[in-house]
Amino acid sequence: MPAPNPESQWFGFRRVRPGEKTGLVKDVFDKVAGRYDLMNDLMSGGLHRLWKDRLVSLMRPQPGHAILDVAGGTGDIALRCYARTQGKAAITVCDYNPAMLQEGRAKAIDHGILSGMDWIEGNAEELPFPPRSFDLYSIAFGLRNVARIDKALQEAARVLRPGGRFYCLEFSPGVHPALKPIYEHYCMTVLPWLGDHVANDRGAYQYLAESIQKFPPQPVLAARMEQAGLSQVKWMDMTGGIAVIHSGWKV
Repeated sequence: MPAPNPESQWFGFRRVRPGEKTGLVKDVFDKVAGRYDLMNDLMSGGLHRLWKDRLVSLMRPQPGHAILDVAGGTGDIALRCYARTQGKAAITVCDYNPAMLQEGRAKAIDHGILSGMDWIEGNAEELPFPPRSFDLYSIAFGLRNVARIDKALQEAARVLRPGGRFYCLEFSPGVHPALKPIYEHYCMTVLPWLGDHVANDRGAYQYLAESIQKFPPQPVLAARMEQAGLSQVKWMDMTGGIAVIHSGWKV
């Protein structure tokens, strides 16, 4: 097993000091919070909506569940869980970025949801919740932006109840070989261009593209989940491995 948290030394392809990455990532999301849905549409060709539907289908949230969505500021997963449980689950959204949480609260109000969701500012590496608090933990397109991934996985295992389930939806570098050249060209060339011309922020999109390449491939992340205390770990590739859902159980 390699040294823990190698991602803490990288902000995209740029080497940084440990402890520096969190602030740099926060700056990126301060800039893109108001255009986050546009960002995901550009990065996925709109497919992120289908991938999120699939994630929540696998999660199977039920009325009475305590659900934690980490790095879920704009509420996409929380809103799907709310709809699936008819508002009868206790849903908590935790995000490090206040601007993202503000976008999520506004989106919930637009959907007519005034209660049943808590919006908490917090770091995935140091979750502000007691042990064994949640039945479900989800993190969608957020884990690759965490400085210390192994610490975040340990925190997920800590706050899950016995029998609780962990789900991570993320872009992956482990794309099918036939798609890999096209996908990497899109990420490294087309996506920053779109960021520049559509969102007026090339730098943020350059980082997001590079962060995909630095994220661990499927088997490596699975091993790190097991090391963090999760069991029955598996993953599901979607769209040729462009996006992947990892899951595990807390025993």
